[in-house]
Amino acid sequence: MARASRRRIWGWMIFDWAQQPYATLGLTFIFGPYFAAVAAQSFLDGGAAPDAARAGAQGLWSAAQTISGLVIAFSAPILGAWADSSGRKMPWFYAFTAILVPCAAALWLLQPDGTNLYLVLILFWLGFTASEAAFNLANAILPSLGDADDVGRISGGATAFGYWGGVLSLAIMLLVFAENESGVTLIGNPPPFGLDGAEREGTRFVGPFIAGWFLVFMLPFFWANADDPGALRRDRPSFRAVLADLWATIRGVARRRSLAAFLVGSMFYRDALTALYSFGGVYAALVLDWSVIQVGIFGIIAAVAAAVLSWVGGLADERLGPKPVILACIWVLILVCTVIVGMSREHLFWLPLAEGSPVPDITFYLCGALIGGSGGALYSASRSLMVRHTDPSRPAEAFGLFALTGRATAFLAPALITLFTWITMSNQLGFLPVIALFLVGLILLGFVDKDGDRAEWSAD
Repeated sequence: MARASRRRIWGWMIFDWAQQPYATLGLTFIFGPYFAAVAAQSFLDGGAAPDAARAGAQGLWSAAQTISGLVIAFSAPILGAWADSSGRKMPWFYAFTAILVPCAAALWLLQPDGTNLYLVLILFWLGFTASEAAFNLANAILPSLGDADDVGRISGGATAFGYWGGVLSLAIMLLVFAENESGVTLIGNPPPFGLDGAEREGTRFVGPFIAGWFLVFMLPFFWANADDPGALRRDRPSFRAVLADLWATIRGVARRRSLAAFLVGSMFYRDALTALYSFGGVYAALVLDWSVIQVGIFGIIAAVAAAVLSWVGGLADERLGPKPVILACIWVLILVCTVIVGMSREHLFWLPLAEGSPVPDITFYLCGALIGGSGGALYSASRSLMVRHTDPSRPAEAFGLFALTGRATAFLAPALITLFTWITMSNQLGFLPVIALFLVGLILLGFVDKDGDRAEWSAD
């Protein structure tokens, strides 16, 4: 396959740049910790004990993520099959943009006293669901940008580019808008434009900021990408035909051991990775008592590491193939999860810590770098390995399955974290299921051919 034009490749890559702040600022480093702190204080004011209030805040966040994961899991395969059968993807990108932008802007409504707590929680996860649905469709464009040797580097470059967008957006929020408890930003100034630091309006501005960022940077994506004109002349498929095609595809996967093992294995380790991204900032706020600015610095470290190591991972993918990159990243993330489970303000595993010790802070900053770097390289290499299992004539269908398995158990990690957190009443022990999910993914990767099964597709 000839490599796509530079304009089309960069137009596709900018989707990662446009979408990344919803995850970086919203899910992990600004809004997520702010929501956790507001929710915990609200529960505390309602009479809950401190530990129960913190566990309740984490449980509420993970319960909402569970519901979002279920919606994505049930809708992604049908949406992917419809897009593949009809040849129409771009109308969905417009629709998801129309959902995401107002939902993100509405994060402004969550006030420090807990006003609009549940409304904003619903809107945040509605926007997140739209964001992930659009991301799944964007992945289906990747196989058309080059052959298998090119795709690893393109995927790594796109992931790195997206993380640099996360770094820039996070730096802007920390330096200019997000205030600490004293009402000033990282550089000691109050938020601009008359935003009231006492009402956390600088931090709450993260919603309109995400919305504006996404809207502006989706414009080059729309300019560079278009549906195949030939596909637009097809008759619209019936819903029954779409479901029939989807079922036939799923049955076909069962006959391919490498592809089946990869899809199921990646389902578990990607679910675990999403949980780390989602709960990293919440953990820092609830276990280490970090402020929004401290969590933001943690986010910059993680995002810079992700940008650099995603690019390095793309080069390693090109040289060694994606499977060794994936295996190395999973082992690193298992180590990080073990540290998270064994650390608190009072101890690091069995070692007691003096009051005010910087060890937990330094350790978690290092964990952030490893989560960001390994997570970025892991997802980039996974996209590349999926291309090696893709029928060249049906790439959207293949990546529809990749999207399906990526979200089919998206509810599992947050649900297990919710369950373990409520059972143990411990934010740290709530992360034990994440380790188990990584290990299951690691075992299943043992059945995956490092070169994929493209020969089997061709043989059919």
